[in-house]
Amino acid sequence: MRTLLLIVLSLTAMAVAGLTGCTRGEQQASTKLQVVTTLFPLFDFARIIAGERAEVTMLLPPGMEPHSFEPKPNDIIRISKSGLFIYTSRYMEPWAETILKGTDRRSLRVVDAGQGVSYLKGSAEVGHDHAGHGDHGTDDHAAGMDPHIWLDFSNAVVIVNNILTGFVAADPANAPLYRDNAAALNARLADLDRRYREGLSSCASRTFLHGGHYTFGYLARRYGLEYRSLSGISSESEPSAAKMAAMVRQIRSSGVRYLFAEELLSPRLTETLAGEAGVEVLKLHGAHNLGKDDVQRGIGFIELMEQNLANLQKGLACRSK
Repeated sequence: MRTLLLIVLSLTAMAVAGLTGCTRGEQQASTKLQVVTTLFPLFDFARIIAGERAEVTMLLPPGMEPHSFEPKPNDIIRISKSGLFIYTSRYMEPWAETILKGTDRRSLRVVDAGQGVSYLKGSAEVGHDHAGHGDHGTDDHAAGMDPHIWLDFSNAVVIVNNILTGFVAADPANAPLYRDNAAALNARLADLDRRYREGLSSCASRTFLHGGHYTFGYLARRYGLEYRSLSGISSESEPSAAKMAAMVRQIRSSGVRYLFAEELLSPRLTETLAGEAGVEVLKLHGAHNLGKDDVQRGIGFIELMEQNLANLQKGLACRSK
């Protein structure tokens, strides 16, 4: 089914490419660069870099889980009409390279925001180490490459710089503004990283148990936490009864008081496990996407990560300095 979908999308992209003459004319009539992004971190970083000089939109509808997202023909039209398209990587959006083959790359700038980051491989097995290193380009999402690269804030800086390069290439006249905005954003990310290091440096527990899919491996590696998740990388993966029992045993043996759940995903399994093990549930945000309420509030990536830090400090019993 996925192969058939990609064929259809590719044919749609080639058909849309024939319309680029008129769509470029429409874009030239606008004074702002049109930018299309896939996931929320890219959208938030791009809109900060752009300021008032570009119109930035996101493909994902509010509240949609991105691992199961498949672009529709209208999405391809949006990409083809834009001047800049930004996606995370082939690990997060395996469909991107297929549909881009049919677009006019002479007029559409494309940013693979994951170029140059340090990738990890993840394990779906409870009780196995999730912090093994991987190489960009040597594996794929289905085989266990972890696509959640923005949750290592040093990777987030690389992503910002890749997006900046795309903006400068697509709109060199406004390059000084883009560079200034990106520098200010990177300074905020560096400060966020510092607060995480200090805030998680003196915790009673360094065991980070998550009753959902494998999302927070990069964050755990960055700050020296031992991370275990119930399921694998895909949010659609269903844990077996044996894995659930193993997670309950691990909760009890580790002595933790909280089990973490992920925003935007059903907490049902996490709450079941927490009830069985006699612990409470705290939520973390993977920042793939936002719910409708957060969209209306205009919340940003850094604000989401500040909320995560507060819940991690509570869940791991960290001492404040």
